[in-house]
Amino acid sequence: MVQEIFVEENHVQVNLSGSMYAAEAALLRKNLVDHITQGQKNFIIDLGAVDYIDASGLGTLLHIRKQTLKNDGSVTINGLQGLVKDLFEMTKVNHLFESPPKLAD
Repeated sequence: MVQEIFVEENHVQVNLSGSMYAAEAALLRKNLVDHITQGQKNFIIDLGAVDYIDASGLGTLLHIRKQTLKNDGSVTINGLQGLVKDLFEMTKVNHLFESPPKLAD
């Protein structure tokens, strides 16, 4: 899984690709917790290029959400598609995250 994480304005932008298994989820969790420790509280996570995520990956995202809510922050998930979108919908975690704003017609 490729990670690109950078701070932009008042949020942390996280771009992920590939598959997220336990090892990748643990690394992501450490990186994002480091940002929370540094005072960041708003995250935008793009999963558009992620083709698989296991339970540990979902657990990492839920942990980050919990930590940001403690600090009045938010986690927005972008790009859900395919198997990843199906998993989010089946487990109903898609309702726990902020959605990207809808574009006006």
